[in-house]
Amino acid sequence: MAKSIHRKEYAALIEAVRDARVAAGLTQTQVSQKLGRSQSFISDVETGKRRVDVVELRDIAKLTGLSLGSLIADFERRLKA
Repeated sequence: MAKSIHRKEYAALIEAVRDARVAAGLTQTQVSQKLGRSQSFISDVETGKRRVDVVELRDIAKLTGLSLGSLIADFERRLKA
């Protein structure tokens, strides 16, 4: 089995993350500053160069005004589409 970062499912996850950030009107720089990370961290997450763990995913969801459950529900919808 391929590493998760290279699977279509992971692409759907990072698409959901990116879309949540954009819908919240946040730039990568704003999210990175609020997380105390570099802008390149968010860029790498959104381009699939860096894996995100569940704690980081929860933090990103909260910054975009979503719960982790809501973000995961969006991810699941994308997988079914």
